[in-house]
Amino acid sequence: MEEDFSEDLSVEEEELFEHHRFKADPGQEIIRIDKYLMDRMSNTSRNKIQVAAKNGNIHVNGKSVKQNYKVKPSDEVSIVLPYPVRELKLIPQDIPIDIVYEDEDLLVVNKPANMVVHPGYGNYKDTLVNALVFHIDNLPKPPKDYFGRPGLVHRIDKHTSGLLVIAKTELALTDLAKQFYDRTTQRLYHALVWGDLPDEGTIKGNLARSLKNRKVMAVFPEGDYGKYAVTHYRVLERFGPVTLVECKLETGRTHQIRVHFQYLGNPLFNDPEYGGTKILKGMNTATYKKFVENCFELIPGQALHAKTLGFIQPTTRINLQFDSTMPQGFSDLLERWRNYAQSK
Repeated sequence: MEEDFSEDLSVEEEELFEHHRFKADPGQEIIRIDKYLMDRMSNTSRNKIQVAAKNGNIHVNGKSVKQNYKVKPSDEVSIVLPYPVRELKLIPQDIPIDIVYEDEDLLVVNKPANMVVHPGYGNYKDTLVNALVFHIDNLPKPPKDYFGRPGLVHRIDKHTSGLLVIAKTELALTDLAKQFYDRTTQRLYHALVWGDLPDEGTIKGNLARSLKNRKVMAVFPEGDYGKYAVTHYRVLERFGPVTLVECKLETGRTHQIRVHFQYLGNPLFNDPEYGGTKILKGMNTATYKKFVENCFELIPGQALHAKTLGFIQPTTRINLQFDSTMPQGFSDLLERWRNYAQSK
């Protein structure tokens, strides 16, 4: 299979940041919390801990504390940090990217379909991050406090288009990481799925790598295996054999929307990994088969677009909301299905 599997499954979305918990011993000496955490997190710098404290990402007994807080016996300490970035060579490349917003702390891009977000081993070029490195390196004025590489807070699959926020500074990365961890961001996706569905619904089921094929994910509806995942959806348009839905993520797991709708029996249209490239609904005629095959050719993979994104700007604390236009292929796909539905 193509390289996007290693990129997609290597770090799950909610593992782009991590949550550590510690309980101080009953005999714990009273020391500053930054020193306490440094002693227990060998791969974390004092600066990262101090930035986390400044952003309110360090809690003791459920309450946010500053870096000079003194840890006491039996305190329960927790901290949210961006996940350690894999050390890969980042090659700047002058690749066109659609930047819908940019300031000193971050930028928001509308990623095209068929583009991998981050380089992987053996695949160092032609990704969104390569394009962002070039863009930031060539700004007229270097970003204040830029920490040397675009900071990924979340990601979307290679063939999924739409909005992503990327941090430029350690402070922005840590702050946004906590917003995603706390599920306070707003994310809506548009997906074209096979079949007809109720007007709205919720799909629940833990997600983990498939036990039959490690390159894809699977739903485990019972037990503790996998990670808790919830997708809410509502129908936007019905075309007969396929339906356009809006999806709201309560969690953000790898391939969540794609595998949840497969589990429901309504895989995403043209999804090559989850059964969407078969003609699952509609008439059994040569004309209809040719029509669907022509529709498949309009998009490179699953019909999924990250439509809207909202979060709090880390420095100004302003609530930023963004909406994106559908890529041309997806837009043409929907128009063809509208015409099909009207003709019936």
